Amino acid sequence: MKQEWHPAPEPIKTNDTAAVAVGTALWALALVVLLIFRPAPEHTWWIWTCVTGVAFGFFGMWFVRRPRN
Repeated sequence: MKQEWHPAPEPIKTNDTAAVAVGTALWALALVVLLIFRPAPEHTWWIWTCVTGVAFGFFGMWFVRRPRN
C-alpha cells in the first residue's frame, strides 16, 4: 500500500507575547491573592510558586520577543 504524502500546512500566526503575558498576569493575580489571604505557615511555598511563575513569565516574554536569526 502506497502512502500519499501531503505538504506541511502553513504555520498558524499567533501572538505569543500576549499568551505569555496572560499567563504571567494570572500568576501575579494568584500572588496578590495569597499575599492578602496569607496561607498557613506550612503552605508558604504557594507564594514562592507564584513568584517563580511571574519570574518565568517575564523571561518568557523576553524570549518570545527576541529577534530570530
